[in-house]
Amino acid sequence: MKTVYSILCSALFLTISLSSCAYDVAELPKNDVKKGKIANDTITLGGGCYWCVEAVYERLDGVVDVYSGFSGGSIENPTYEQVCTGRTGHAEVVQIAFDSTLTSVKDILEVFFVVHDPTTLNKQGHDIGTQYRSVIFYHSEEQKTIAKEVIAALEKEKVFNAPIVTAVQPKSIFYEAEDYHQDYYEKNPDQSYCQLVVRPKIEKFEKVFGKH
Repeated sequence: MKTVYSILCSALFLTISLSSCAYDVAELPKNDVKKGKIANDTITLGGGCYWCVEAVYERLDGVVDVYSGFSGGSIENPTYEQVCTGRTGHAEVVQIAFDSTLTSVKDILEVFFVVHDPTTLNKQGHDIGTQYRSVIFYHSEEQKTIAKEVIAALEKEKVFNAPIVTAVQPKSIFYEAEDYHQDYYEKNPDQSYCQLVVRPKIEKFEKVFGKH
């Protein structure tokens, strides 16, 4: 795989416009056999609307399953409507169960920094609010180290025209979003938001990383 820096530099020239059940993260199924694979690691990422991020990672080799939900807030079992007010403190996130023999944390973060804008605080395109913040919830010290190294290298290489504002924080309780949010793009490909916002992110992912 190309380095994250060459991938991101190439991606910046693309013309594509980007505009509750509760689980402790340790209790989510790690032996989900979706796609005939077994997950042995998990990471949680917030990069704006989880419909977009989920749809991208479901296309990455080595990813076994992706759960849309909420982390980093102050109340238990938040609903989507509560999180949308911006008053619960939660971020919209995806929790990614993956097979580390097929894809690495670095691979996952390469995708993360290509398909969302890590330089806009509490904002992705027209989605504005703290729930859309850029954040990496690491599940191990190794993940924390890799995340910080990747961000530091991107800053050093000046890949972006503005400072990266992505927060790197320890995992917190993950609350799975309501059922209708799961696999949202796959269930609603013709919905206007999916066509105008989600689909361009998928196309960008496929142009940079190829179809999986």
